Amino acid sequence: MKHRIAVIGSNSFSGADFIDLLLENPANQVLGISRSAEKDAIFLPYKRHAAAAYDFRKLDLNDDMPEMLSVLDTFKPEYVVNFAAQSEVAPSWENPWQWFQTNAVAISHLGHHLKSAPYLKRYVHISSPEVYGTCVGSVLESAPLNPSTPYAASKAAGDLFLFTLVKNYKFPMVMIRATNVYGPCQQLHKIIPRAAIYMMTGRTVELHGGGRAVKSYIHIRDVSRGELAAMEKGRGGEIYHLSPDKGVSVRELVEMMAAKMGVAFDKTVKIVAERLGQDAAYVIDSTKARRDLGWKPMISLEEGVGQVIDWVKKNRETIAHQSLEYVHKP
Repeated sequence: MKHRIAVIGSNSFSGADFIDLLLENPANQVLGISRSAEKDAIFLPYKRHAAAAYDFRKLDLNDDMPEMLSVLDTFKPEYVVNFAAQSEVAPSWENPWQWFQTNAVAISHLGHHLKSAPYLKRYVHISSPEVYGTCVGSVLESAPLNPSTPYAASKAAGDLFLFTLVKNYKFPMVMIRATNVYGPCQQLHKIIPRAAIYMMTGRTVELHGGGRAVKSYIHIRDVSRGELAAMEKGRGGEIYHLSPDKGVSVRELVEMMAAKMGVAFDKTVKIVAERLGQDAAYVIDSTKARRDLGWKPMISLEEGVGQVIDWVKKNRETIAHQSLEYVHKP
């Protein structure tokens, strides 16, 4: 089936993988929009496809909204999938208003325009389980919002606005909340690629709070498949969780990586203070997506971590010239 899809936040880790999946169907026409120029090809898996089916536009949600809306109206996508966000948690304490500008104010502008777009069949919004705060047990889509950080509060604000459009205008939105995504091509400052690089180069991996926080790591391709299923089969106004079968502590993750890379865990890690506002557990229930969308994760954590390690080794020379630190862009 042929689709016209606009992907906002196309240079993000999740956006780039989703585009790669879309372009596996040569009938799809895809428009990518991102505030940054396209990155090195090692971070953009869709570069393996022919360019004819993909068009990229460098536009910023905050600075270029009128032009972005004009581009969308010209392209007339059946589907708009929005990954664009200020997404880092810890830095959101420093300039919280910048997180609200992107994750709430700009989203209200985009949603306000798209609610009356005659071409739009479905808007897919990528939210975050961070909006629930610390998860006790396995959290359902109906759980109350209880954000613990400025990032989470800004995402919750944007989400709540979009649901006012659903309630009052029948805005054709589905919302995705996926847990801790990882995989080849991820930003190097994230825990799995960074730990692989540090272990390979003899550097020390810092474990915040001893690595006690429980995360639900899910492979990016499993998430992309779930997002595509929600785009094509999801019910308007619904939230879908995408998560693995169980969580794992950050310490257990790093222990697994140390074993895979043949380094001594105790000599590789350093215990440091926990991050401000760090949620103790991060486990959500994905029964609804499994039941209604026919989705389930296919790639185990052990297999996926192995893929990241292989990707780091294969691209070691290019990675050596890349920053391993998060660089904030307002």
